[in-house]
Amino acid sequence: MPGKRPRNATAIPSAKRERKAITLDVKLEVLRRFEVGEKLSQVAKALGLAVSTVATIRDNKEKIKASSQIATPLRASRLTRHRSAVMETMERLLHVWLEDQSQRNVPLSVTIIQEKAKSLFDDLQREQGESSQTAKFSASKGWFVRFKERHCLPHFKMSSAAPGKEDVYPEILKSIIQEGEYTPQQVFNVDETGLYWKRMPERTFISVEEKAEPGFKSSKDRLMLLLGGNAAGDFKLKPLLVYHSENPRALEGYSKPNLPVIWRSNKKAWATRSIFHEWFTYFFCPAIEKYCAQNNLTNKALLILDNAPCHPVNLSDLSDNVRVEYLHDNTADSIQPMGQGVASTFKAHYLRRTFEHILEATDGDDTAEIREFWRKYSIMDAVDNIAIAWEELRPATMNSVWKKIWPECVQFQSVSQTDNIAQVQQNIVTLAKSVALGEVGEADVDQLLQSHEEGLSNEELVQLEQEPAGEEEEGEEAAPALRQLTTRELSAAFSHFEAGLQVLTSNSPDDAWNLKVSRAINDAISCYRDLYSEKEWRSKQLS
Repeated sequence: MPGKRPRNATAIPSAKRERKAITLDVKLEVLRRFEVGEKLSQVAKALGLAVSTVATIRDNKEKIKASSQIATPLRASRLTRHRSAVMETMERLLHVWLEDQSQRNVPLSVTIIQEKAKSLFDDLQREQGESSQTAKFSASKGWFVRFKERHCLPHFKMSSAAPGKEDVYPEILKSIIQEGEYTPQQVFNVDETGLYWKRMPERTFISVEEKAEPGFKSSKDRLMLLLGGNAAGDFKLKPLLVYHSENPRALEGYSKPNLPVIWRSNKKAWATRSIFHEWFTYFFCPAIEKYCAQNNLTNKALLILDNAPCHPVNLSDLSDNVRVEYLHDNTADSIQPMGQGVASTFKAHYLRRTFEHILEATDGDDTAEIREFWRKYSIMDAVDNIAIAWEELRPATMNSVWKKIWPECVQFQSVSQTDNIAQVQQNIVTLAKSVALGEVGEADVDQLLQSHEEGLSNEELVQLEQEPAGEEEEGEEAAPALRQLTTRELSAAFSHFEAGLQVLTSNSPDDAWNLKVSRAINDAISCYRDLYSEKEWRSKQLS
């Protein structure tokens, strides 16, 4: 019989695995994420739990929910109200809608947001069927307050009535122009606008057939354009186009730098600060320098922008030759030059050019041939037609839209006759009669042109939600999976930035350089600071 181990024998302690207590609140969060469609590995990664632990929580769903009904503050760190999958989906879609409205600088009110939330909830509930009809939602003010806290809503433009205020800004602008001694050739304005590039009037057979078909509707495929030019009207900037796909199949074989537009991509086809920053630095400023040299002008310019979220606030610090001024929120819509008819006239020209394209490619009478042409009509065709439509806008039109903000520079009191929207609409109707598309009247054309300015509908929001991440057109290379940054990694990165700035500050021969570089870097990494804040907030919610 073996003897007992001596008491003084050195024992090697085994590494005991530390048990991690999982609160009821965390378990409910795991179940909530499963209910809204997240996968096992996604939930585990998001909450920092083992996959086996998350699987066990999922398998004990009924017991955990039963415990939550009788839990008290002594047994749970926080009591949470059970939120249905419909409610979770509605809030996600509402958040996307708010971002879209903010991108387009559309004024909002609490009432408008509440009405949109109620509309989304009702539509989603109808889709879910009778099983979800028991839940009631009134979009109360209390819900709105909690919604803002849950989603860390950014500042959005609130609608307000301020009669007479638009008369103030022209005087402010006049003093800036006099101070900088700018000529009409050196004063610019740009603005973003949406375009449904493959949309036809509702009564055409193409639109009727598309509505009857299931799945993705090409008429809801939207891109964003940045259009602009100078006050003299003699220089239109090359359009910036933002599409949801970086490499659609239609662009295969084309060199993007040689396209008639500046091509950029964003999943939701929105302009972002980084895209606008790049456009300003690498396209706008060089274009101004070249234009001024060609016209024997001093290399300087004044750029007027609205306060859209995608417009960085430090642009003036990025160039010694370009000054950037921002319109007041309550006056931008009423006096911004590009919003006084340039965008709407361009879209009318685009639609007319699209009809001309159909007539050139078909005999106009064979519906089967027209249907096949429209099926093949690609984003590259749209790019070509966008360039033609933009080129067609006359200097008189580009100059006349400045009359509200800078009347002294206006040489043409009205748009060119060829750019008159009513005239262009009549041309479209005449072309439509030459093409076997169906009945198309001026009211149909007007309705289509107005639809480009509408916000995302409930159907479009649902469609956007259902699109798989990284969805590409056929032939496009899949984008690499997004990497995840932890708060520790972000904090370390911020420390490195601060250390680098401290070295420059301590040894720089010019304080102005310090300020310029510091602002540029802080603006460039602001998206990472926002990400850090969001991760910290979520961590606190779970603790």
